[in-house]
Amino acid sequence: MSLNSSTLLNEENTQGAKRNNGCLESLLQTPSSFQDNPLQQLQLASQEVLEKAKKSGRSKCPRCNSSRMFYCYTCFVPVETVPTTEIPIVKLPLKIDIIKHPNETDGKSTAVHAKLLAPDDVTIYKYPCIPEYEEKRHEIALIFPGPNSVSVKDIAFHLQKYTKKGVCASEDDCSREPLLKQAKIEPEEEKNPNECISSSRREGTRLKKIIFIDSTWNQTNKIITDERLQGLLQIELKTRKTCFWRHQKGKPDTYLSTIEAIYYFLVDYHQEILKESYKGQYDNLLFFFSFMYSLIKDAKCYAGKE
Repeated sequence: MSLNSSTLLNEENTQGAKRNNGCLESLLQTPSSFQDNPLQQLQLASQEVLEKAKKSGRSKCPRCNSSRMFYCYTCFVPVETVPTTEIPIVKLPLKIDIIKHPNETDGKSTAVHAKLLAPDDVTIYKYPCIPEYEEKRHEIALIFPGPNSVSVKDIAFHLQKYTKKGVCASEDDCSREPLLKQAKIEPEEEKNPNECISSSRREGTRLKKIIFIDSTWNQTNKIITDERLQGLLQIELKTRKTCFWRHQKGKPDTYLSTIEAIYYFLVDYHQEILKESYKGQYDNLLFFFSFMYSLIKDAKCYAGKE
């Protein structure tokens, strides 16, 4: 779909123009507009740089010289008309691995948004070239819906099981006493035993990395059945609904795009695991997504499709 709404306007007939008038009037009404765009409540950096880039049209990638809009989805960098200094950088509380299906169309994937906006914390792998996760199972989880998936608030409880089974991050860790025993034998200070045990459990079950699969839902089976991902704790985001404009027919609206899944997981993690109030710390992960959502929604409206 073209992102240039003016082109769509020129192709309209009289009947379409009448629909446009009604649509545009509704967009000017704040309550209706807010309902139509659930992403409006986000606390985002200024998107003026994207507005300017939209008017300028496609631009070159500074690395591969390919013609792109906003960013290069193969080099993971903004194009020349989008200065890096004007793109927000988000610091995440844990590392993220994105496993991309080899047949997933680069230009349709939202995974690149995460790499652009959180470059220090996000790594993208193209399947089947993925890491071995076996020795880190006690600190890694996989976001994927399924019969054995748990909610975000239950992460700590379920990761404890891996620690109790003796899954160690390294040989050094394995040579040490179990964390709970360490808490019991600390002598010098009088401490509440329950506090010691609780603290040790938090240390022993601290989540350090989350894995996301980037593919169409019909392609996920090849990746999710890979032996390197077996035995990982699976988490499902059951209460969120997608705003993705390429929502796949026949799939529930709780099946999110990759960047939505990352964002909503982090919001839940911040509140449920870190036990901190959420004040928009990760909203800029949807910096590109929200802009493109509004752009495409407006283009559809101008074309009389809504």
